[in-house]
Amino acid sequence: MKNSRTYFLNSVSELHDFLNIQKPTHPLVSVVNLEDIAVSICEEMNSIVYNFYTVYLKKNFDGKIKYGQQYYDFDDGIMTFFAPKQKFSIEENSSTKVEGWMLVFHPDFMQSYALAKRIKEYGFFSYATNEALHLSDKEEIIISGLMQNLQLEIQAMIDNYTQDVVISHIDLLLNYCNRFYNRQFITRKKASNDLFLKFEDLLLNYFKNKSYNEEGLPTVQYFTEKLVVSPHYLNDMLKSLTGQTTQQHIQNQLLEKAKELLSTTNLTISEIAYQLGFQYSQSFSKVFKNKTNQTPLEFRQSFN
Repeated sequence: MKNSRTYFLNSVSELHDFLNIQKPTHPLVSVVNLEDIAVSICEEMNSIVYNFYTVYLKKNFDGKIKYGQQYYDFDDGIMTFFAPKQKFSIEENSSTKVEGWMLVFHPDFMQSYALAKRIKEYGFFSYATNEALHLSDKEEIIISGLMQNLQLEIQAMIDNYTQDVVISHIDLLLNYCNRFYNRQFITRKKASNDLFLKFEDLLLNYFKNKSYNEEGLPTVQYFTEKLVVSPHYLNDMLKSLTGQTTQQHIQNQLLEKAKELLSTTNLTISEIAYQLGFQYSQSFSKVFKNKTNQTPLEFRQSFN
């Protein structure tokens, strides 16, 4: 086992040098055919930090990638996404020839384009690797075709239209990936439902066991850590199944507990607010009224 080492790659050119492949045609964007990467280079990789966006489509990868605390074994038609400064690790693999594509583009390449702001809306760039996108055969053909078109466009003579065309292709590719991820929540419904049920149990037990007395208001981070998923993934899964975000689910349960305390106890509004984890009773009253169009006192009086 080799000693642990972290590689920091700040530019597309540094990536090409690291992979021992020819220099990129464009300094800020590149599409690499994974078959062009020597296996010996893959074997030497350990922890890696890219300072640019990376989109992988991998096939026949006989190894594991660790992202955060999770591992994922790759198979045919698997896509993963990394935003700048995210760290991941590659374990040693066998001599199996890796196939697929890698798209890399620096944030500077998107400056002055709408994609620069919109890319932060694509939750899959912060998904854990075990939440990879599993493509169907037809979807893989679409993504592979877009990767090939991007490579041809980037390698062609650079002119005044190159950046516009490449950005349009990247935008289209990410939109397809967004569609395929939402399809995955449906086709892999059992896995999504299992995760949803675990989330519901955690949420109900949080209030049943009065965890808010010690932990305070429940947070999205609390549940994602317990479920070992990323906030974006949990949010997208819940929206796909229920139409509500993680925060909305938490607030709804909080509201139900507040109604219970208001209607069945003689606790003051301030005592209820404090018991539920609010630092100030005014904050509790504001949240309650926004959700019910009634103040906590008005709600309580309706039972008299």
